[in-house]
Amino acid sequence: MWLADLGARVIKVERPGTGDDTRAFGPPWAGSSSAYFESANRLKESIALDLANPYDAALARTLAARADVVLENFRAGSLERFGLDPEAVRRTNPRAVYCSITGFGSGAGAHLPGYDFLVQAVGGLMSITGDADGEPRKVGVALVDLLAAKDAVIGILAALRHRDATGEGQHVEVDLLSSLLASLANQASSFLATGDAPRSMGNQHPSIAPYETLRAADGMLAVAVGSDRQFRALAVALGVPALAADARFASNGDRVGHRAALIAGLEEALARIPVDDAVERMLAAGVPAGRVADIPSAFALATSLGLEPLVDVGEGHPAQVRHPVRYSAFTPETPTAPPALDAHGEALRRWLGAPDERAVHNGE
Repeated sequence: MWLADLGARVIKVERPGTGDDTRAFGPPWAGSSSAYFESANRLKESIALDLANPYDAALARTLAARADVVLENFRAGSLERFGLDPEAVRRTNPRAVYCSITGFGSGAGAHLPGYDFLVQAVGGLMSITGDADGEPRKVGVALVDLLAAKDAVIGILAALRHRDATGEGQHVEVDLLSSLLASLANQASSFLATGDAPRSMGNQHPSIAPYETLRAADGMLAVAVGSDRQFRALAVALGVPALAADARFASNGDRVGHRAALIAGLEEALARIPVDDAVERMLAAGVPAGRVADIPSAFALATSLGLEPLVDVGEGHPAQVRHPVRYSAFTPETPTAPPALDAHGEALRRWLGAPDERAVHNGE
């Protein structure tokens, strides 16, 4: 979808009858499909092909032979019997960028199914998510799927750049586990530096304090203090300058080491201050802070800041989240609604010069 936003013509190949599994990932529903499907399929064309049918498999090969990019997420090796594996496609289309997304790679993990929730579990993300004394928790969205998708876009664009320079296509491989591990960032670095497994800490940051949620008089707010100067400003804004003068909180390392006492002091002050008042004071003092909001409030905030977070894709479909990047030299494509199953099948078959089905069955 992000590639379509950038101007690519995207043709989605789906199984006849049921289509993409996410069409049935509901409730909630949006017209004839799920809200889940709507979130990832604008600007696409849909054709239903049964790859076990030689006629349809021939059409899929014709499509791959014309494509700049072939993107697939079958289990590794599954497409060889249809002549749609990377080597077969690039024999007929050597300029093609062929991108495979798997759960655990094309080697020893090729047989393992890849689902976001599963990879969050076995990839360690759940072990650092949730309350310190609670059970491991998944993130509230399919974050690993999204990370892998962004990695795929990066890899595809890099491969297209290479092709522009050399005329050579290539096979780009992305797997969910590697995308997750590459995104563990400081948590992975902490383990690699110490050999100790990071643990879940709720909303606290393992290396910065206060960088967490705090309880005020009427709710929760998030505070992200990234420097000693910001901490001093925070203490003054909350009317407790003595905290900034306390040797236990003089530096970030000191504050991390005495986090419990620090949070107790801050929340004692905040107990007398409503959330909105506390946030206003902190922002005026240059301290990053905000109310812990729900998703409707997040969209309202983005709208109030002029970020125009939503786009209309047509009657009968809910609004969608805008492409997240702004470009000074061009505008992303005007979105069209996610397609019904095989909505473009007839036109695409004509465009592909669909062979006579009887000739295909006769091996001609």
